[in-house]
Amino acid sequence: MFRSLLAFFQAAGPASGEAGAPTVSVELATAVLLVEAMRADQGVSPEEQAAIARALQDRFGLQAGQVQELLALAEERSRKANDFFTFTHALNERLTHAEKVQVIEQMWQVAWVDGSADPGESHVISRVAGLLHVTHGEYIAAKLHAQQARLSAAGPSPG
Repeated sequence: MFRSLLAFFQAAGPASGEAGAPTVSVELATAVLLVEAMRADQGVSPEEQAAIARALQDRFGLQAGQVQELLALAEERSRKANDFFTFTHALNERLTHAEKVQVIEQMWQVAWVDGSADPGESHVISRVAGLLHVTHGEYIAAKLHAQQARLSAAGPSPG
């Protein structure tokens, strides 16, 4: 079962895409970009990993075991990646513009898990947004929406 899931997440189509970039599934590309947002700050927290797992489960309807396998593969691919092109290229080819904006918002949700987004996270998300052809206005709206969702989930502040 693991091998079939691994094959599904690693490739969806021919062995290589345009410009010799390996083709990856939308699920894997999304997961890697979420992992990149997680890795952009000083530490990786269990809360950030849980946020990624929830995002993947909600977006793709995966079971818990599938999410864990996808997350492990995404973390490995993230560590080995030299750039974001392979992953953003896969999303540019297969997602609508609105879906790409949703990926940016999910990246912001990961960044806001700890209550703040640091400059490293902002930089990574900004770079990915540019590669996904998300406008600056859409990038800011996604950031604010993710921040507001975080504040709403945290409940009213004591005081």
